[in-house]
Order: sequence, then C-alpha cells, then structure tokens
Amino acid sequence: MTLLSEPVASPDEVYEIERACAEHDRPDTPAVSRSAFAAGLATPPAGYRAEHHVARLDGVPVGYLELLFPQADNLGNVEVELMVLPSARRRGVGRALHAVAVERARADGRVRLLGLSVQRHPDGSAFAATIGAKAVHEELRSRLDLRTCDQDRLDALLAEAWRKATGYRLMQWTGVPPDAIIDEVAALDSTFMDEAPTGDLEWEAERIDADRVRAAEERQAGRGRITFHTAALYRDHVVGWTLLNCAADGDRFAKQNVTLVAPGHRGRRLGQLVKLANLARARTHYPGLQVIDTFNAASNEHMLRINREMGYRAVESRIFWQQGV
Repeated sequence: MTLLSEPVASPDEVYEIERACAEHDRPDTPAVSRSAFAAGLATPPAGYRAEHHVARLDGVPVGYLELLFPQADNLGNVEVELMVLPSARRRGVGRALHAVAVERARADGRVRLLGLSVQRHPDGSAFAATIGAKAVHEELRSRLDLRTCDQDRLDALLAEAWRKATGYRLMQWTGVPPDAIIDEVAALDSTFMDEAPTGDLEWEAERIDADRVRAAEERQAGRGRITFHTAALYRDHVVGWTLLNCAADGDRFAKQNVTLVAPGHRGRRLGQLVKLANLARARTHYPGLQVIDTFNAASNEHMLRINREMGYRAVESRIFWQQGV
C-alpha cells in the first residue's frame, strides 16, 4: 500500500469523496452539487486563503483536506475540514492528512488547528480524540421542515412579534446591503462573537467593515449562493438583522445564519420578527424550499427557544475541536 498526499489538481478528483462522506456521515443533508463544489474550491470565503490537498492510496483519491487561513484576524488559527472515504478509514489516511495540516500551519506561523465533527456518526470524534485534539464547544443543528410546519402558527408568531415591535420597521434585500445601512450592518455583524456562546474556542471577535461585508457577499455569489436579509430599523438605524443562505439554483435546502439584535432593543421579539419575515420573503423567491437548518450553541437557550417556537427541532450535535501545533 502506497499513501501519497499532494495538492488537489482538479475538483473532480475529490468531489466523490465529498459526496460519499456526506451520504455516510450526514445522510439527511445532501452533498453539494458538483458545480457548487468546484465553485467553492475556486472561491474561498472572504478574508481567507485556502489550500486543498488530496490523499491517494495506490493512486486512488481516498481523502481530502481543506485548510482555511484567516487573513484579517484570528491569525493564529487554521480551520480544517478533513474527509476520508468510509471504505478507506482506519488505514492511516486521516493521520497523513492531519500531518499535512500541522506542517502547513507551522509553515504559515499558525499555532492551532480548529475543526468540527458531527455526532450522528462517531468516526469524526473518534479520530479527533485519537490525534489529541480537545473538544471545546458544542453546537446543535436544528431543522425546520417547511413541508410539515404549522403555517398558522408562524403567522400568529409574526403578528405577535409586530405587536411587540411598535415603532420599528423592516428593510429587506438580497446580497450586498444598501449603501445607506451597510456600515450599521457591518457594526452589528462585528458583535457576533461577543454575543454568541463559544465555549473554550479560541476565536477572537472579527473586525468587520463595509468593504468586508461587500467582499463576503461577492464571494457567496461566486460560490453559487444567494443570501436573503431582513433588518429591523428604529429611527432609521439598524438594530436587528438576520440572513438566510440559499443555493442560487433553488435547491430544497437552506441555512439560517446569523441573527443579531442590539442590546438596547431586546425583549421586543425583534429576533423572531426578522427571522419570520425573512423566511417569508425567501419562500416567495424559492417556493420549492423544503428544509432549513440552523446552528446554535447548545448553551444558547434563548435562541434555541425562539427556534423551537418557529417549529425547529434539534437533529444533531456538532463538536468543535481545537489543537495546538
């Protein structure tokens, strides 16, 4: 048996690893399409430099490694995604790719690796523990099934939220925020790491400005994604905001991303208001949308309660792992 690790030459040689791992480790969430996967390799998230490596056994691709190097903040970290074909596990492939991650992190002056594993299948957590990584944070993936959700309840929740939100108005957009509010959206986005529980995860607050917001949205489009946004405004200032991340080709699955409300405006159901209004708008654009997943710290009972009221149900735990290099 000959094991070789080298940079990825073509998305096609590693796409089948992504597809097979998705089916095996998270069967309720389909793998991205081949074209979306290729776009993701060619277009790293805004503010990151990416490297991609493939592991081969006797010339056959069996493992894939993505390394994301933050470029603006968190300069000691490298985000790691490591996948091994189910049929090739426990044969040293993961360890070989982990060694590449350690070597590349050290070469770039980084001091730690960060990754996550899904708890539905134990392989990821078992591997992380074996290489000496430390579990530092737990997150729940919750799912809203639009095929079976109670629309009357959603309508009632939206009406109740409006009754609590006297004096506020909504602004909605797709992609880059309007110039009039982009600075305020960036300022609110910068508070995310201060507001969201992150356990012992070594991740500092990000310094986000209008240019970074624009770059992030441009990269999302380049990766085949479209984002729907709703903001709550008070006296023409952004005090609440949420976004929904969808496949631009109208896939059935979407992700509910960040929801933030400024401290002085909490207790008025603004988080629920913007999420419900944003969901309604996305469904008018994509009537075939069926499932939305959202991710929250297991300790964030406030947001978990809001999600449960909307009909979200926890379906999986994800563990974040951290390792010094």
